[in-house]
Amino acid sequence: MTDTLTAPSGESAVLESVPRGFLAHDWQPATGGRTFEVRNPATEEIIATVADCGAQDALSALDAAAAAADRWAFTSPRDRARVLHRLTDALIEHRERLARIITLEIGKTITEARGEVDYAAAYFRWYAEEAVRPHARSTPSPDGRSHIVTVAEPVGPCLLITPWNVPLAMAARKAAAALAAGCTAVLKPAALTPLSSLVLGELAREAGAPAGVLTVITSCDAAAVTTALLADPRLRKLSFTGSTPVGRLLLQQSGARVLRTSMELGGNAPFLVFDDADLDLAVREAMIAKMRLGGQSCVGANRFLVQEPIADAFAAALAERMAAIRVGPPDLEDTDLGPLADHRAVNKVRHLVEDAVARGAVVIAEADIPDGPGHYAAPTVLDHVPADAAIMHEEVFGPVAAIHRFSTEAEAIAVANDTEHGLASYLMTSHLDRARRVAARLQAGMVGINRGLVSEVAAPFGGIKQSGLGREGGPEGLHEYQQLKYLSLPGFHT
Repeated sequence: MTDTLTAPSGESAVLESVPRGFLAHDWQPATGGRTFEVRNPATEEIIATVADCGAQDALSALDAAAAAADRWAFTSPRDRARVLHRLTDALIEHRERLARIITLEIGKTITEARGEVDYAAAYFRWYAEEAVRPHARSTPSPDGRSHIVTVAEPVGPCLLITPWNVPLAMAARKAAAALAAGCTAVLKPAALTPLSSLVLGELAREAGAPAGVLTVITSCDAAAVTTALLADPRLRKLSFTGSTPVGRLLLQQSGARVLRTSMELGGNAPFLVFDDADLDLAVREAMIAKMRLGGQSCVGANRFLVQEPIADAFAAALAERMAAIRVGPPDLEDTDLGPLADHRAVNKVRHLVEDAVARGAVVIAEADIPDGPGHYAAPTVLDHVPADAAIMHEEVFGPVAAIHRFSTEAEAIAVANDTEHGLASYLMTSHLDRARRVAARLQAGMVGINRGLVSEVAAPFGGIKQSGLGREGGPEGLHEYQQLKYLSLPGFHT
């Protein structure tokens, strides 16, 4: 099925080539022709309708993935790498079109959307190169009676569930590693942001990925499709990025069949600013850590813990920067911040701000937001936020910086670790000894030292505690899609 989406006037140029239906052996409609609407969060208008897949459709996608599994697993690493390199080139070639689609479906500024396309392409490039690097060993046993050989093999068909906040890059981070390892995959994007993943599926086909190597299903009923897939014995791996409560449920379902799982779940990242920090650097990196993706990031700084001697100056400088943010239509080049994902996100931000103020926090900055439609939230700075405020314990997932003041290093570490999450942490200090000492005590899978950005294609991304299991990115990300086989051969001395 090759029909394309219809769209309102002015948007059709970037949406007209987005496939309609879901991708199994080929493009096809959902059972019964069911569809759901995709809305632009900046205007609240319908921009597309896509296939609303159910359990039967999900299993059709898995049929295709299972049918292609052996062929792809035994495709040489070099040939798999060639497909990924071509897909890298395709993403770069379609950069502007994909960026416009991302902006339309999730409200990310066009500048940031272009960066996301680049980031997605970087994952395919990295894993195209990683695919041909062996991860195995061959060694005699200690007694010389046998020879030990280990072989890394693909785990088999995978289910990749991606979030709405970074729709293309998160699909790339998972799919690139899976395909490089020799796995086939069923990609299920979030219902808010299906369009960029549909295009990715089409570009993968055009890059030479055989039918079934990367299938794509879209659905409003995530529970139905995931339950059907997780119960199928042909599926051997689940990779999920999303909330901790949903992750817990998926782990329970996966446990029944002992599936391999990778879980990148919620965060509550602290950003520690010590009194010896470079103030200008601290504010600059704080803006990056807070405002990347408009604050809708699992590794975004959620709590700013600032030492008393520097707290007034830091709060004033951060407030000045936040108040100057230009909020508006995300397709305009001079817009700094677009809308949030939907009305639920706006309501959550509003609730957390009101709760903090009711408990004694002070609003020291609030940027202007446009009148009219759109899910906009004002960039806000809260100072003197008490430890019992909800925003200290919940992901705000929006453009609100909450400042909590501390006196001693030990106090800062205790407050930073007072959370069930452990995804990312940040610290600002001019002293190397303090940086190493504090980083060692922070309970997080990633620590940014004097920088507010930890995401990197060559680094292992992931958390501890209830922020997840496994790692994505780097060589470690490839290993998540491989299983180790040990071969015992006759030794040289037998």
